[in-house]
Amino acid sequence: MARKIAFQGELGAYGHQACADARPEYDPLPCTTFHDTMAAIRERRADLGMVAVENSIYGRVADVHSLLPESGLHIVDEAFVRVHVNLLGVRGASLEQVREAHGHVVILPQCGLFLREHGIQGTVSSDNARAAREIAERNDPTHAALASEMAAQIYGLDVLARHIEDHPNNTTRFLIMARDADFTRRGDHGMMTAFLFRVRNIPAALYKAMGGFATNGVNMVKLESYMVNGSFTATQFFAEIEGHPDDDNVKLALDELRYFTSYLNILGTYPADPARH
Repeated sequence: MARKIAFQGELGAYGHQACADARPEYDPLPCTTFHDTMAAIRERRADLGMVAVENSIYGRVADVHSLLPESGLHIVDEAFVRVHVNLLGVRGASLEQVREAHGHVVILPQCGLFLREHGIQGTVSSDNARAAREIAERNDPTHAALASEMAAQIYGLDVLARHIEDHPNNTTRFLIMARDADFTRRGDHGMMTAFLFRVRNIPAALYKAMGGFATNGVNMVKLESYMVNGSFTATQFFAEIEGHPDDDNVKLALDELRYFTSYLNILGTYPADPARH
């Protein structure tokens, strides 16, 4: 039986592109929501999941960060996908005919300069690949989709304009999730470790908890806070560091962190993607 990798969106979504780039040997499994994506892994309908966590322009994907702590899954890899936005129209259409461009609410402002320059109105769709499918079904040359070239190939659309995003470094970072953690690997470009923690209710607990990383020379690349159960006083943190839990300096830093925390959950350790550097 072929192995499957789940992603949020329809075939041709940027998540599908990430799957094809990072795990081409897996069959893609489209899912409606991020929750459905993670459920597919837990329920063994998929072996892996490709989950977007942040975009260099838009910022973090809030839905995912709220789901990660309770997912019961582990991070086994990361992947960076360069987001090229293309204007896709029905076969034979021209750029001059397009009056409306359909795309996700996040992607519309990312190509705002192009749309304004050509007098095209942006229309919100729930998913970029879905927009491409619906444009193909509509078969109206005045309507186009903002999506990947993969979506154009899948739904039989013409690329009317390529790479129309405002920023040349528009990149989305994905995490590859699995049911089981893998602590056996060592990456050519170093390792990353992600974990969740809650500090104890003592003065300067966060400051003291972070001190172990500084004194042991461990680089923390991400630290984000979340309210727990809607409480303003119970705060949980998501952090990513460079290194492997078996590294001596990381061990010492995590031991010090444990002293000042009431909860610590290592979500996974994984090779750093070359695009990170």
